[in-house]
Amino acid sequence: MGEETRRSFVKRIGTVSALAAGGFLNWNPRALGANEKVVLGLIGGRNQGRGDALRAIKVGAEIKTFCDLDQAILDKVNPDFEKAQGKAPGTTKEFRRLLDDKDIDGVIIATPDHWHTAIALLACQAGKDVYIEKPLSQTIQEGHLIRDAARKYKRVAQVGTQNRSAEHYQTAVEYVKSGKLGKICEISAWECQVRDSIGTPPDSDPPATVDYDAWLGSAPKRPFNSNRFHYTWRFFWDYGNSELGNQGVHMLDVAMWAIQALRGMDNCLPKRVSGTSGIYWLNDAKEVPDTQVLTYDYGDFMLTWELRSFAKHHPIDGATEGIAFNGADATLVVSHDGWKVYDKGGNTGPVFEGKDPYTQSGAHERNFLECIKSRNTPHADVEIGRLSTTICHLGNICTHLRRDIVFDPKTETFGNDKAANAYLTKEYRKAYTLPKV
Repeated sequence: MGEETRRSFVKRIGTVSALAAGGFLNWNPRALGANEKVVLGLIGGRNQGRGDALRAIKVGAEIKTFCDLDQAILDKVNPDFEKAQGKAPGTTKEFRRLLDDKDIDGVIIATPDHWHTAIALLACQAGKDVYIEKPLSQTIQEGHLIRDAARKYKRVAQVGTQNRSAEHYQTAVEYVKSGKLGKICEISAWECQVRDSIGTPPDSDPPATVDYDAWLGSAPKRPFNSNRFHYTWRFFWDYGNSELGNQGVHMLDVAMWAIQALRGMDNCLPKRVSGTSGIYWLNDAKEVPDTQVLTYDYGDFMLTWELRSFAKHHPIDGATEGIAFNGADATLVVSHDGWKVYDKGGNTGPVFEGKDPYTQSGAHERNFLECIKSRNTPHADVEIGRLSTTICHLGNICTHLRRDIVFDPKTETFGNDKAANAYLTKEYRKAYTLPKV
């Protein structure tokens, strides 16, 4: 059935009837052939969005329209897309224009974290497949809403935890699953980096190139400050998810991957979270910790997270960021460089080199494009990304409360702990409440 014929057919008998009549359980309004180019829109293109889009172009997509609230970013970045694909995308400051465009198959959402949920919900409702940058959401409730919308509207939803598409991480998880490490007693994940000071600049007028109120969206109304804008917004609770959601989610996602392989998707969340977090490095304007140690108690093993934002000269297990699966018989350490096993005597066992340490080949974007065509489940499906983001939320809630929290993995609540339960959701500015989809 051709595209126009399909459209007229759906219009005539209604979407629900068409799905039933055609048996299109994974129906795509613009059914793509195996060799047809996937048409995407980009929402947010200063940093990670620019990279996502360029990699998507590299592996066969076309960016038709580029949306960003800052005209300066549109002007600066769009020539990169024109060079990469031979023609310039259209530009807009209004993301709904992308969602209304029937030629666009999917959208890349690479805005600050506090905008992810509203855009993702509307994109799913508009019939767009979505590639959502990590972390998926700002609250546990938002993660449920995005997952439910993707399922309701039968959308392919890929979360930007690119390690899921890297071969050496895949083989590392398979080795852990094999049982060759013995009983896993501890999984540790870490990030050792050096963050420069963001200083303490005064409030000022916003740039003339941006609609600052729209940029704030659901976040509290505050005077403009350069620290709360491009990139450094992630160091403030209003817009981001701390370093846990920024850097930590990549390592914790690999840990969760193995936990899910060993225990199942329904049994991969912890029962208690404890730890200490603080700003021990630089006395600047940031709100989120620069130093952190967290422990997630699963009852029969623990998951730990360590953040150092003041040093990478003394990496853990030889890697500035990584994950160690510590078993009774052996330990496997995996990082961007690959993985290796140490036996009980400390001898090196199997070694696997990482061929694409930062997935710059576009493997994750390629998987997204392939799933748009096939309607298969992507490597970092929305539920996978939701669970890994939940681990980050739990650590952040523990950080906010400065005490242990007890979590019910079945209900994904904190029982009678009213203070902890208050963090399951957030307040939204009246003009920017979440859409009902």
